[in-house]
Amino acid sequence: MSGKSSTSKGSPRVVRTLPALARALARWRARGEKVALVPTMGALHAGHLALVRTAQRCADRVIVSIFVNPTQFAANEDLGKYPRTFPRDIVELAKLKADLVWAPAVETMYPPGYATRILPEGAALAGLEDAFRPLFFSGVATVVAKLFLQCRPDIAVFGEKDYQQLKVVTRLARDLGLATRVIGVPIVREADGLALSSRNRYLSLSERAVAPLLYRVLADCAKQIAVGGLIGPALNAGRATIMEAGLVLDYLELRHAETLAPMAAGNGPMRLLVAARLGKTRLIDNVAV
Repeated sequence: MSGKSSTSKGSPRVVRTLPALARALARWRARGEKVALVPTMGALHAGHLALVRTAQRCADRVIVSIFVNPTQFAANEDLGKYPRTFPRDIVELAKLKADLVWAPAVETMYPPGYATRILPEGAALAGLEDAFRPLFFSGVATVVAKLFLQCRPDIAVFGEKDYQQLKVVTRLARDLGLATRVIGVPIVREADGLALSSRNRYLSLSERAVAPLLYRVLADCAKQIAVGGLIGPALNAGRATIMEAGLVLDYLELRHAETLAPMAAGNGPMRLLVAARLGKTRLIDNVAV
């Protein structure tokens, strides 16, 4: 697809340059319309589409960004293998009547000589994802700040599956004084509990059968803790169950739901978070307690 922007009957307008994006936004703003942004890296699934539906309920116009952000991938991660399904993504967004797809090139987001990076603290240094993906939240914070400045949304919608990311982005908007309200949307799951993820397609049939164990462990631990069970023994039993099933556990932790600080007792809103590797696929999930 070439040119500054493109569209076809029934499809959202696809915009690839900053001037074309600015013109579309100017028309909406001139009419006093509220704008929502759904940032994605494409490979859309039902979880992403739930974000779009939430955005449509909250705003007059919805922008879905599709950009595989290289700065949030470490050298040993799957940037080259990350699924890219742009034509199918557009078909799915057309069904929902999304207004615009912002699909910039890497050179548009990071032009030659680009030398600025945001280094978030707070929830970004909670010892969860950041302990295993040290570059991740800097890449996320930088690209999200750029998307917010480019699209100037009134609302931005993120999924709760990437819970630490949600907290980092919420604090980013607040700390930088950006006029964007960040909304979190509950996790969309398969019938057996597996949280939807673009990376689930990497699972073999046998791995797919094992993967829902993570959610079952989370739900069981949450139930024990909610009724007053001891946190340490509940988490230790959950960790053992995960490892006995053949997964490589990165963490299973109980954290304060807002700050992501460690919790030894139920003295605030709580969130259980887990990450584990199953074969070559890394899975994350979380539940409220």
